[in-house]
Amino acid sequence: MDERPIGVFDSGIGGLTVVREMLQRLPDEEILYLGDTARVPYGPRGAATITRFALELARFLCHRDVKALVVACNSMSACAVQAIRSAAPVPVVDVIDPTVREAAGASRSGEIAVIGTVATITSGVYERLLAQLRPEARLVGVPCPLFVPIAEEGLTHHPVARLMAEEYLSGLRGTAVDTLILGCTHYPLLKSVLAETLGPAVALIDSAEPTVRALNHLLDREGLRAPERVREPQHRFCVTDASYKFMEIANRILGGDFSRCVEQVCVEHPVEPLTGRSA
Repeated sequence: MDERPIGVFDSGIGGLTVVREMLQRLPDEEILYLGDTARVPYGPRGAATITRFALELARFLCHRDVKALVVACNSMSACAVQAIRSAAPVPVVDVIDPTVREAAGASRSGEIAVIGTVATITSGVYERLLAQLRPEARLVGVPCPLFVPIAEEGLTHHPVARLMAEEYLSGLRGTAVDTLILGCTHYPLLKSVLAETLGPAVALIDSAEPTVRALNHLLDREGLRAPERVREPQHRFCVTDASYKFMEIANRILGGDFSRCVEQVCVEHPVEPLTGRSA
């Protein structure tokens, strides 16, 4: 048993879709969330920059004594997860591996598409993982760079969201693709628009559920599960730029008023290097 919080981090608000699932499935676990709202979006940036930012976020959380890390950002998971695992003294769960496993099992045709940021799609990580799990399957990657700012601006039901969904996804209609991976944790906020655009024949795979299942298994395997709590866990939310938009969207995603739990922090100051986990 371990009462320490689980550290969850993302470039902005998208990782809150994973937090929402954690609140439902792991009610005794305390969460320390970190959103790099000052530097969002990560998707257009190069892999080296994303890795540097990701390690700063991981260091911040580890220095606050978390017991595990959830990389709730596909761009970071695609470009930096190995660097994070090498540096972190605690176990790490990413959003890509469990999601690809879910999609590989769900697709009937073996024709799978993934939408994500430019960094995620160009990394090739989804193709490599799918080839290991289901060699006969085929993956189509579609970069959708404007979906993150649309979600961050709270425009998920605005006509601009529908316009861009039509623009990005038109090439998938009429194909054998029957499964679409939402390859960014912001994208579940656009799920209704994406479903309307592609129709009921295409299953949408959201990373939150498979990621939290993987985290659940990790907590059992590593003996890190929190004991049953008498009082509500004290969740905390850190951002690198405190804005009303974060709090407004966070409260909408999580279904409550979490404004008092939000703290603005700086992650760029030098800190002691992390010590990786021993083999």
